[in-house]
Amino acid sequence: MSEEKSPIRSVCVYCGSQPGRDPAFMEAGRLFGRALAEKNLRLVYGGGTKGIMGAVAAGVLSAGGHVTGIIPEFLVDMEATRHSLGQLNELIITKDMHERKHAMFERSDAFVTLPGGIGTLEEIVEIMTWGQLGRHAKPMVFANVADFWKPMLELIDHMSASGFIHTAHLVRPLVIDRIEDIVPAIEARWAETGAPEGDPETISKL
Repeated sequence: MSEEKSPIRSVCVYCGSQPGRDPAFMEAGRLFGRALAEKNLRLVYGGGTKGIMGAVAAGVLSAGGHVTGIIPEFLVDMEATRHSLGQLNELIITKDMHERKHAMFERSDAFVTLPGGIGTLEEIVEIMTWGQLGRHAKPMVFANVADFWKPMLELIDHMSASGFIHTAHLVRPLVIDRIEDIVPAIEARWAETGAPEGDPETISKL
């Protein structure tokens, strides 16, 4: 791991616990994990050691980076193995999904979404909702690997054009195709906004 520093300290990654059918998805996970480690950025993620989740964590660990996994007890044996969880630098086991999502939010300076399923989508949409409500201004990224998020991005544009996203300037997710461009883009957005935390008391009630 290099000594190169970043103005941010940790990045939350949302992604699938399955590998998906396109090999580019797993490769993107590994590449992004290494990119985080090279910038001394801690990975905060859902704790899974399978699929793309496992690829991101392995990428960070193989490059000497730090991984914090946050997983509900009921998912431990579904999305991971207890042995592989022992390889993480930090493991936080929560009582439920709600507690997990808040813990991930609190420990992260930015959010990156790689390909995934309904759970992945639900996580980033919630973060976007909090942004729209003015509860945070942390950078949010859709890693559009092989145009995976194109239908979702079209839906967001459609909702905005139809008058249902009245504070789109507060959401502003970054859409990035190349994995190597993600960290620089996050740093630029962070510098632009200052990434205020929002009101913790209000966040806790959402």
